[in-house]
Amino acid sequence: MSELAEIEVLEAESGDNPVGTVIWLHGLGADASDFEPIVPILELDQPLRFVFPNAPVRPITINGGAEMRGWYDIDPGAPLKGTEDINASAAAIAQLIDREVENGVPNEKITLAGFSQGGVIALQLGLSHRQKLCGIMALSTYVHDHEHLVDRVDFANVDTSIFMAHGLSDPMIPITRAITSREALINLSYPVQWQEYAMGHQVCPQEISDIATWLNEIYR
Repeated sequence: MSELAEIEVLEAESGDNPVGTVIWLHGLGADASDFEPIVPILELDQPLRFVFPNAPVRPITINGGAEMRGWYDIDPGAPLKGTEDINASAAAIAQLIDREVENGVPNEKITLAGFSQGGVIALQLGLSHRQKLCGIMALSTYVHDHEHLVDRVDFANVDTSIFMAHGLSDPMIPITRAITSREALINLSYPVQWQEYAMGHQVCPQEISDIATWLNEIYR
């Protein structure tokens, strides 16, 4: 683990001389190691570097104030309460992008990915980032405050491929919420690739295969 702006990161490479970087954010209560085991089973045409950040530990209202790793607080009585946390987390991940650029990886070879809460941050940052990115992967997640999305996007990434995937029986984030987010993106002309699976709030083998296919498309 290494430290950057108070965020620990776990790093992995799928092969020598990676051609780009995927910054992959975990969900609520998980940690940086959550998606690392997926890297070796992704059938990638070109080697990629993966950076898995750890969210800070914070009290989560929906879980009775219990402390756990989370990118923002969730209060079911105040859906927009997490906005400040979300912006702060997005700013911290933006520093990870800056570090990759400083290490020689162009912005357009960097992909933001996230599951659940992590996907909210990936979308929040990716859609507002002022430099062109390679892609945005949003798994089992949604766009925060989608009704005001147009007020905060930067159209540097209007042509950036967005991969959205969701479980049909997700009990944590209903698929209807993800579909509403997808439509908000499409209405702003973002190219969204949508996948849905017979699963809950998780990742399934077919999804992993589809993720690899999408990564191979954007890193040609």
